[in-house]
Amino acid sequence: MSGVRTTPLEEWAAKRIGAGKAGITREQLARHQLLRLRATIGWALETSPFYRSRLAGCAAAEIACPGDLGRLPFTTADDVRRWGPRFLCVSQSDVSRVVTLDSSGTTGQAKRFYFTPADQEGTVDFFQYGMASLTDKGDRVLILLPGERPGGVGDLLAAALRRLGVRPVPHGMVVSIPDTLAVMAAEKIDTLVGIPSQVLALARWADSNGPAVSVKSILLSTDHVPRAIVRELERVWGCEVFEHYGMTELGLGGGTDCAAHAGYHLHEADFYFEVVDPESGAPVPEGGEGEVVVTTLTRRGMPLIRYRTGDISRMIPGRCPCGSVLRRLAPVARRRDGLISLGGYGGFSLADLDEALFAVPGLIGFTAAVDRFSHAARLTIAASLLPGAAGKHGSGLAAVLDAVPAIRLARQAGALSVAAAVETCRGRLEAGAAKRAIVELS
Repeated sequence: MSGVRTTPLEEWAAKRIGAGKAGITREQLARHQLLRLRATIGWALETSPFYRSRLAGCAAAEIACPGDLGRLPFTTADDVRRWGPRFLCVSQSDVSRVVTLDSSGTTGQAKRFYFTPADQEGTVDFFQYGMASLTDKGDRVLILLPGERPGGVGDLLAAALRRLGVRPVPHGMVVSIPDTLAVMAAEKIDTLVGIPSQVLALARWADSNGPAVSVKSILLSTDHVPRAIVRELERVWGCEVFEHYGMTELGLGGGTDCAAHAGYHLHEADFYFEVVDPESGAPVPEGGEGEVVVTTLTRRGMPLIRYRTGDISRMIPGRCPCGSVLRRLAPVARRRDGLISLGGYGGFSLADLDEALFAVPGLIGFTAAVDRFSHAARLTIAASLLPGAAGKHGSGLAAVLDAVPAIRLARQAGALSVAAAVETCRGRLEAGAAKRAIVELS
């Protein structure tokens, strides 16, 4: 192999499936997943009112191989919004954590996910091994994620770090950039865990205004990770940048990249992942792009069977350069509903805007909105830049977006106009962990 250390998640997976110290094979993982798929389906049929109805006529024994899972219907976000408590397989008294996500679906209701103590212990276990890729005993890790409530992501991550002999420094979301940088300096922070745009704001502010802080590693999570942000963090701090793939539906753990930075090593002992055609629902060939679908394998409180995540990505064929047998997911390209169509000129996503705009020196954040109230669509960007950068680079933001082919072609044809409003950041950010999206006003 390449000499890159094998991801610690392989040791974690071996432990989870009882493979012992001799290592783990794809065959062992497949046997484990088949057994757990059957157990999960049987448990859901027996105890979940929702799945008892949805899977009526199905039997766990009919699943002879993981591929047979495709015979079962999908579970959607709208199902969770509409039937939430009916998913439960345990009594409410056995639930230790309920997470409510604001609605963006068709019913207007929020999504609620229920977790038992054992479910959350699985997340802590995964976090412990995932963080071993980028921390060493005695390190100090600044957690720039919500953690004020027991069982929240910051709280679970702190518990995992303590098991590694690493000191967690809970902080929460970045509100004041100078204050957070002062904490970094005072606490002699080695590693940051946070949202990509917020960590970028810290790096660019420190680079321009001080203080002179540095870190050895960063884990970016909760949102799309643009290559432009990774390059800038590496430039400013000379650190190694890792990425985490997760969502509330998965109990926050889904996958983490390793030192090879060649895709997310998936949480395969606890989840079964599929990639399907977003329209037909049929499986795509290995390496083909499609919608990520997940089935929980060990969840007791609220198992999910063939849950459509809405994330568009692909499985990376072959072994990772680190040598691990765990499957790898490529960085999420976009959300299923996140492509803005410009007719015959193509389309663009938030990821396209990210790569173009976060490459602008001094830019630390933006919002985007599209309206179609006139014959030509209009894209409006509201960007925040550091003092000094707004006057130097703000006037050219609209032109920067010509790097996105669909935007350039539509502008040249008069089918799209682009406007950019620029404000100067005075050191404060709007707190919020919600994933960003392009707002469509039509």
